[in-house]
Amino acid sequence: MPRSRHVAVSRRDALRGIGAAAVGALTGLTAHGFLYERHHLLVTREDLAVAGWPETLNGLRVGFISDLHRSGTVSHETIAHAVGALMREAPELIVLGGDYVTNRDRRFVGAAAEALAAASAPGGVYAVLGNHDDERDITGALGARGITVLRDARTQVTVRGERLDLAGLRYWTYRMDDIARVIRGASPNLILAAHTPKRLLEAAALSVPLMLSGHTHGGQIVLPGLGAIAAREFPVVRGSARRDNTTVFVTRGVGTVYVPVRVNCPPEVAILTLRPTVRIEARSAWSRAPLG
Repeated sequence: MPRSRHVAVSRRDALRGIGAAAVGALTGLTAHGFLYERHHLLVTREDLAVAGWPETLNGLRVGFISDLHRSGTVSHETIAHAVGALMREAPELIVLGGDYVTNRDRRFVGAAAEALAAASAPGGVYAVLGNHDDERDITGALGARGITVLRDARTQVTVRGERLDLAGLRYWTYRMDDIARVIRGASPNLILAAHTPKRLLEAAALSVPLMLSGHTHGGQIVLPGLGAIAAREFPVVRGSARRDNTTVFVTRGVGTVYVPVRVNCPPEVAILTLRPTVRIEARSAWSRAPLG
């Protein structure tokens, strides 16, 4: 009997120890994510194979930055650092993926736009809006800094003597007919910017060669063994993937939302080098790149 009591006590103590360790680990992850990881900006350089992309634009470098969330917890310095890192890569074209502030907070609209004013590229700087952005305020502030905002709109730019089409969707635009209307008449050299990667299904159905998205923050908090719990609803959470003839890249973004913490998901700016690949005629299963 004494031996049985000893075993019971030992198990209880073990469970208490495991519980305390779990709480301590979670506290440590949160502290690390608040004090360090959310500030540890990485530059992601990735080659993307794009169906039907022309050889004349082989190697085109696109800078992509999204989800700044300028706010009381995301400083001007954080965004300026990200823009500086992007500019040091000398991209030929820059795309901004939306959510420049949080909850349409007008106090930070001008500050967000001012932090982006240093972004420039030979092919121009183009933006779409996210669900946290007020269309009138953000559009005006970005436009005043020479940034073209695409709201269910398409524009053309000449790069290396080749026509390139850029299209941008409003966050709430999801009907196939409405998206088709935006890209109607575009050249095969088309880049579609859509804040949410949920538009991948429509983009693939319309054979859009390349879509750039943000919104997910890469999950922002990615727990060991559980993954990005808050982002499981999205077809792609972060990184690159392909569905049929559409390549998509989803950035982890720069800022944070709701809680100023990142865990196993550092902020990033992306430099995407576009490479030609052949189109496929038959529908295929997902082909997903590692999401590291």
